[in-house]
Amino acid sequence: QVQLVESGGGSVQAGGSLTLSCAVSGDTRNAYSMGWFRQAPGKEREGVAAIYISERRINYSDSVKGRFTIFQDKDKNTLGLQMSSLKPEDTAMYYCAADLHGTSTPQYGGVWHDPAEYNYWGQGTQVTVSS
Repeated sequence: QVQLVESGGGSVQAGGSLTLSCAVSGDTRNAYSMGWFRQAPGKEREGVAAIYISERRINYSDSVKGRFTIFQDKDKNTLGLQMSSLKPEDTAMYYCAADLHGTSTPQYGGVWHDPAEYNYWGQGTQVTVSS
């Protein structure tokens, strides 16, 4: 059974930085992709960044490109998201997700930023950015 537990959220002022961490337990050796998503009140969950594991290919949404960095620490079995130059519009619940079926990959007709393609989720960590 795969479990994902996020941490590192908090409240910061615009322009500040935060680093989120996702502790991964269980067998994820066959994970096709792992990523970060976010959901603001009244909005749909959206993809922020993801890694296609076997290809080591990283994808970012246009809204965070150049400001956020996703990284994987295999020794610690964690997935991180370094966020800088935060904006009030970055305020959301942030979720870690894993795709162990391959549905998020182009080979299966999927896309990295579609939450429906991921089958394991954490409980989320709140990020609030004030102006």
